[in-house]
Amino acid sequence: MTEHADPYLWLEPIDGAKAVDWVEAQNAQTRSVLDADPRFEPLAEEILQSLRDTRQIPYFNQHGDWLYNFHQSAEHPRGVYRRATLAAYRAGASDWQVVLDIDRLAESEGQDWYLEGVSHYTLAPSRCLLTLCQGGSDAAVTREYDLEAADFVEGGFSLPFGKNHVAWRDPDSLFVCPAWDEAQCTRAGYPREVWILSRGADWSQARRLFAASQDAMMVTAWRFLACDGGYLDMIESSDSFYRKTYHVVDADLTTRALPLPAEAEVLAWLHGDLVVKLAQDWQRDEQLLPAGALVTYTLASDRVAVLVAPGERASVDSVECSRGFILVNLLENVRSRLLAFGREEGGWREWPLQAQADGVIEFVDQPWESDSLYYSYSDFLTPTGLYRLELPHGEPECLRSQPAAFDADRFVAEQWAACAPDGTAIPYFIVRPRDLPFDGRAPTLLYGYGGFEVAMLPYYMDNFGPHWLEKGGVFVVANIRGGGEFGPAWHQAAQGVRRAVSFEDFIAVAEDLIARGVTDSRHLAIEGGSNGGLLVGAAMVRRPELFQAVVCEVPLLDMLRYTRLLAGASWIDEYGDPDDADQRPHLQAYSPYHQLRPGVTYPQALFTTSRRDDRVHPAHARKMVARLNELGQPPLFYETDSGGHSGNAGQVQTATDLARVLVYLYQRLFD
Repeated sequence: MTEHADPYLWLEPIDGAKAVDWVEAQNAQTRSVLDADPRFEPLAEEILQSLRDTRQIPYFNQHGDWLYNFHQSAEHPRGVYRRATLAAYRAGASDWQVVLDIDRLAESEGQDWYLEGVSHYTLAPSRCLLTLCQGGSDAAVTREYDLEAADFVEGGFSLPFGKNHVAWRDPDSLFVCPAWDEAQCTRAGYPREVWILSRGADWSQARRLFAASQDAMMVTAWRFLACDGGYLDMIESSDSFYRKTYHVVDADLTTRALPLPAEAEVLAWLHGDLVVKLAQDWQRDEQLLPAGALVTYTLASDRVAVLVAPGERASVDSVECSRGFILVNLLENVRSRLLAFGREEGGWREWPLQAQADGVIEFVDQPWESDSLYYSYSDFLTPTGLYRLELPHGEPECLRSQPAAFDADRFVAEQWAACAPDGTAIPYFIVRPRDLPFDGRAPTLLYGYGGFEVAMLPYYMDNFGPHWLEKGGVFVVANIRGGGEFGPAWHQAAQGVRRAVSFEDFIAVAEDLIARGVTDSRHLAIEGGSNGGLLVGAAMVRRPELFQAVVCEVPLLDMLRYTRLLAGASWIDEYGDPDDADQRPHLQAYSPYHQLRPGVTYPQALFTTSRRDDRVHPAHARKMVARLNELGQPPLFYETDSGGHSGNAGQVQTATDLARVLVYLYQRLFD
């Protein structure tokens, strides 16, 4: 199939009639194979009930005296925004006060609304900005809401549909980075301008503070607040995905660039210090600050100090600030360790904490103007717990614990390593039955991502435990290069023209599983989404004989045209530029769509996407499926009407989508 002979005009509007007809025909075929399986409906219902289990942890953010939680149920499939006091939450009370009903709002306005986000104004947290999307798209509207009145603010802030970035500046003004008009956007479709919009003013009265070029990636702006009443206004201007310039907005609304390296990220501001994560070495006079380090930059004195310098097998995963402490979630050999740093004369010093280690910690919330921290902790076989920690001397208080979804005693989670073609040890996690016979026949699902410096971590298997492990399956997560498990060097080893390194690492893990007698190619499946969809697509076309099943979700697959589709131009830093004569051959050499060949037998893969995905265009999956059909090897394909790239479309669709994947894997590996 040539580009000009594309039979379904893949680049027409996303809801073009020809594409819709073709998609529905493909969906119907997949439903006849998967949804018609007698295991499908009971499985979807069982998963749905587990999602709706009232014992599941209701995560929250604390604003003022209230804990706010977003909750979906059978009665409220789109969800409600609700609140309770800390005392009531500790007591396990279920009498939440509903302050926003998304189902009722969608019905009253006749719109396909889903809640994308809520931004409380910190100093008056009953006022918030609601971000509402349609069907899970990235583009959204922003409207001001009064949580006490449970209604939109009359004459309040209201911004039109777009991939905008909006943040509170003070009670009566916003930072707005608009993207509802093409002239406001970069080539990637993101905002390139920063404006201040005052209460009661229309857009013609807004003031523009900053503009990047259309060749930039995007801009954002926000205000840091200090507990003593001070603040710092910041603009982040991204030339590309990893290269940024940070600007301070002074009192007279002029801006000045900060002398930070291009590949650095500002994560927090406390006691006059910016907390900055470095992705490249930073030479300052006689001082060399290493890539991967977390440093503090004192604005008043232009002084830089190292806070954390992770070793070769460690990385800074995330950062949070309390009233007096910088909290660092450090990954060491792909396991979490929580660090706290308090300000003292001459700098920052580390305070010992009693938080758990060896599993996965995720920050849940850090309430404004306090030294309380809420975080979750889990691993593959340990149900998630929600903890409250009073800094720096408190002991973790377990507020809620997720119910066990399966009998973990029957299984073991281990960390193994494969050898990549260049000799690098590639770690991976394997969760298996304790009595696995190692006869090479265990149905095995290998999951990977390997991009954008995102780490793959050992989260609790609340769905795959009962529906995969207990059925005799083995689950594997590969920590391949391109990810963030071991800092910038681990990511950059598979960045740009070196992308194929991540595919080679992934295939090495698959081969290691076979060599150890865990499985064989007849019983091995791979799964990945988004960049992970590119990963499994590339692995499939490189080594089709190695895999029995491939689950390829919301993928990138046409790497010669990805920059022309939706947000694709923003990822040139990650993949390289197909319009660059030197880089194009590297992309073509692994682009899954372009590497499909007649006469080669490929595993019957399952491709999934969403018509509402306005980040990774569904054309990637559609074209791949059409080409396989043309080669006489029809795959399975399913495109949802909603959910977008992140799958934000309610519990019923989440359960249905997962059941469809599991039935596909059962058919391919067990039957």
